[in-house]
Amino acid sequence: MQPSVSIIIPAWNEGNNIIETLHSLHDLRNLEGKEKWNEIIVVDDGSEDDTYGKAKKWADLVIRHSENMGKGTSLETGWKKAKNEIIVFLDADLGQTAYLTSKLVAPIIESEMDMIIARFPKSNKKAGFGFVKKLAVNGIYWLSGYETTAPLSGQRAMRKSVLESISLSDGFGIEVGLTIDAVKKGFQLCEVDIAYKHRETGRDWAGFKHRGKQFISVSRTLYHKWRDPVC
Repeated sequence: MQPSVSIIIPAWNEGNNIIETLHSLHDLRNLEGKEKWNEIIVVDDGSEDDTYGKAKKWADLVIRHSENMGKGTSLETGWKKAKNEIIVFLDADLGQTAYLTSKLVAPIIESEMDMIIARFPKSNKKAGFGFVKKLAVNGIYWLSGYETTAPLSGQRAMRKSVLESISLSDGFGIEVGLTIDAVKKGFQLCEVDIAYKHRETGRDWAGFKHRGKQFISVSRTLYHKWRDPVC
């Protein structure tokens, strides 16, 4: 019997993107069957735009936080409501490429992996200088021994048992903390190339400000994982 999948999408002020992403997931559902893709959960993290109303029309469940509580809390809220044993985390801005999520889930079903991390194609757009990614790659290796090339990817599929064994970090360090804890708990991880596309920051003030917050958050997560290891 084909295992069923619960998709969790945290969303904060994603009214301009959420519909296209959900449409694409419905295309996947129509192609492969609702029995497999039977639960799409959006967690509206205190949005100030029309994210909730738009998601309500297309998601199976929309949970609304009364205030912005962060990505980690949103994912925690979502997966704890999920009914299936395979959990997928997706960003709200994948748009038309969200249907590629079938490739993200396949290794769990076919190879008995515990967590799959999506590697995005190399971007043609000039973004930052790679400081955050290098920090994350090195930090994950130092603390867990796992060599990753996509440490910051939020597109992940995993068995619910992974999430039941750890606590999610918050902020931009959530993916780093999730990887470290999963490896140290003995779960099997791998990365797969998937041609996802999403919103990218550039080399402007907003982009550098965003990456500065990322750097601080990832540094904080690495410090906490060093000071208070999961095992």
